[in-house]
Amino acid sequence: MTQLTDGVADTVYELSALDRCDACGAQAYVRVTVASGELYFCAHHGAKFREKLAPTAVAWHDESAKLLADAAV
Repeated sequence: MTQLTDGVADTVYELSALDRCDACGAQAYVRVTVASGELYFCAHHGAKFREKLAPTAVAWHDESAKLLADAAV
């Protein structure tokens, strides 16, 4: 998927089953970009660390809504 930002094409990355939580190894639904790199978290750990990481995060990509969509099916 490609998204335009200020006339420049940015690739929007969707998390896959291959992306794993850095805390527990479960499937990652949250990707946090900080100055030193990226962190991946499951929905549980993303929520747990959000308050602590949000002030220093450059970007916060959360796909945990996919869990609710899967449960509704």
